[in-house]
Amino acid sequence: MSPRPTAERDTAQWYRDFARQVAGVSPVYEAWADGIAGDVSIRALIDTLPEQKRQPPLVLATARLIGAAEGDYDGLAQFLRENWQQVATEAAVRPMQTNEPARCAALLPALAQIPGPIALLELGASAGLCLHPDRYSYDYNATRLDPAAGPSELLLHCDGNPPQPLRMPEIVWRAGIDLEPLDPAEPRDRDWLEALIWPGQHKRLARLRSAMTIAQADERMLVRGDAADKLDEVAGLAPDGSTLVIVTAGVLVYIPYAQRMRLVEKIRRLDASWVSLEGSAVLPDVAERLPAGSGAGRFVLALDGHPLAYAGPHGETLEPLAG
Repeated sequence: MSPRPTAERDTAQWYRDFARQVAGVSPVYEAWADGIAGDVSIRALIDTLPEQKRQPPLVLATARLIGAAEGDYDGLAQFLRENWQQVATEAAVRPMQTNEPARCAALLPALAQIPGPIALLELGASAGLCLHPDRYSYDYNATRLDPAAGPSELLLHCDGNPPQPLRMPEIVWRAGIDLEPLDPAEPRDRDWLEALIWPGQHKRLARLRSAMTIAQADERMLVRGDAADKLDEVAGLAPDGSTLVIVTAGVLVYIPYAQRMRLVEKIRRLDASWVSLEGSAVLPDVAERLPAGSGAGRFVLALDGHPLAYAGPHGETLEPLAG
């Protein structure tokens, strides 16, 4: 039997892989991750963290949150050596949970097919920025859609032709469940969400800031807890006369398979519609309905388990499926 890889080797590969992931997207993170992969002393610090807290985007975001300047790797390494205890303490209490409002551009065509008024409940909601799809404006190539009150300060661009008909949903109630919900009205949570945006992603940062401002103006409820434990309780709070809609977007993959399937069964037992935006392999029933050989590695928009379109993981593209 081959010797088990050491934590140091695991961490080096983790950061090397992350450097490849961000290449061409975030030069700062590419340089930092490459530097850590080759720096035994910094990896030794990182290896004092629990495994789930060693992940590159969490460590690097934490360093930036407490003051690491966006410069070369030598500057980061010096910062980590001088401030490691603060970085480790902060990383221990910070969740790795980005919240991408642009996913609403992929979710909207499914919501448009559901009779309203809608009571929207998102599982794994983070800061709840995907609870406000009716407050954003959309640009699907030649198709523009605005809220009833007029154009939004946040315009979401999506490359593709959405399934028809396309209309703005009427949402009368908004709620989310998350193990560690974030509040966009709290400076501490706002700062963390901003730190999770990779350096150089200026449009994504501007989008996040606009969505956080919009979210603060809407009434909604964010509940702390496990989705499977809280689902029935929170769903029961939806107002009479509304259509309950459960949304899962890029969250189910993080739940172990057996627990995921139990949660799916609980969703299906509800008197509710279910909009999912998940990887093609995450939900077997959805995968079985995809065209043969076409879905590997792609995100799928589905309504009640029926695939509607392939989508970019952040709602940046949409490719309707026939039938």
